[in-house]
Amino acid sequence: MYKTPCSRLSGFVGVSVKQKLARNVPRCNQIARSLIQLHRRDPSNWLTYQHFNFLKRQYVSKNTSELHQRAIPKQAPVLTIVDERDDSVERQVERVPTINPAATDAGPQAEDATHKPQDKLSILKHTAENAAAQNVSVSHMTGTPDEPPHVRVETEEEKQARLDRQWKQLKVDRADLPDIYARLSKIKLTALVVTTAAAGFAMAPVPFDPVMFFVSSLGTGLASCAANSINQYFEVPFDSNMNRTKNRPLVRGQISPLHAVSFALACGVPGVALLTLAVNPLTGFLGALNIFLYTCCYTPLKRLSITNTWVGAVVGAIPPVMGWTAATGCLEPGALLLGGFLYSWQFPHFNALSWNLREDYSRGGYRMMSVTHPAMCKRVALRHSLGLIGLSTLAPVLDVTTWTFPIISLPINLYISYLAFRFYHKGDRSSARKLFFCSLWHLPMLLLLALTCKKYSSNQEGAALPRAFLPLTFPAS
Repeated sequence: MYKTPCSRLSGFVGVSVKQKLARNVPRCNQIARSLIQLHRRDPSNWLTYQHFNFLKRQYVSKNTSELHQRAIPKQAPVLTIVDERDDSVERQVERVPTINPAATDAGPQAEDATHKPQDKLSILKHTAENAAAQNVSVSHMTGTPDEPPHVRVETEEEKQARLDRQWKQLKVDRADLPDIYARLSKIKLTALVVTTAAAGFAMAPVPFDPVMFFVSSLGTGLASCAANSINQYFEVPFDSNMNRTKNRPLVRGQISPLHAVSFALACGVPGVALLTLAVNPLTGFLGALNIFLYTCCYTPLKRLSITNTWVGAVVGAIPPVMGWTAATGCLEPGALLLGGFLYSWQFPHFNALSWNLREDYSRGGYRMMSVTHPAMCKRVALRHSLGLIGLSTLAPVLDVTTWTFPIISLPINLYISYLAFRFYHKGDRSSARKLFFCSLWHLPMLLLLALTCKKYSSNQEGAALPRAFLPLTFPAS
């Protein structure tokens, strides 16, 4: 019963809406056409990309709800007008000096008509000379090419100084080869390696054999020379950036890289062969292993990770072990103890050294503890300095020394630990320098005290006694 009124109401509303839309459609079409025609007639109202270029707001202005591009007006050139009556122009021009009346004949002859042309000619000549002098001075000031510039002749001393500053490959002189080879092999470091190997040989609980001692020391020194030479060969581009290493032979070009590699092979092959054949295979293997660790592990790790310091400590701990094995032919706890001394000693020594060379290592691109982890650098130096006290106490336990050794070595161990603590607490150049110089005499003193307190075996004591003190033996009847 409600369908009919509802349908009528909806139909009525629909018809009215349709009529209104039909009446408004022509008006909307007319407005749209007028807007299109307006934009076609006035291109300045078109929508361009400048309307969306919000990054250049200084070029856009907003007027009457419309955006227009505003061009920067071109500045007109400023014309400088010089007034002829300006006194500044006259100041720049040298005035013609007045003619001295004494130079001309005073009296009635000056008024004669015959002398007037001569006076005019003299004035014009004087004016021309002044103008020429002024042009010469202006040409000097402006640097015109009328006159060639002054060329400074280089003296012989200046030429020689300039040539010395330039990089050039130096000629190899045979008289300089020993010094070059000594610097290429790092002769001081090699001497330290041979000394520690000799200490290991002397600490071994066997009778001392001088021939074997000389052969093992020579082989160890040759292996160290080879390792140091290859190390310098790999680090030439990095050593050139460091003040400490920029005068090395390869960096300066005193010898060629082929010459350096040949020297390394001439030292390494005979050195390892001598240790293997003349001493024993174990010592030869340790020598070859040390060359491999130093050249192929420690050298590239210096630019990759701070673990290079621990690898370098292992490399430095092997020479005393080589000396022990050269004397005994086997690897014993005493050899590892001596290696432990060298391992722990290297941390306060090298960390203190690298602390004052942080700028150099940073320029060379080396990742050292002192550069990347300064707090760890100080902490590790203190830890291993205290570790030397424990290792000294362990020596009599392993029957390497007597119990006198930990007592007499305690003062020097405490002193280096005290300096390491100061370095850990202050972390300045002075404390690092003191710790480094202390480490230079601490290691020889520690090894010498260990040698004086060496514990001899029964066989070694009998061999060391003179023949007159040997017990008499009688053959059995």
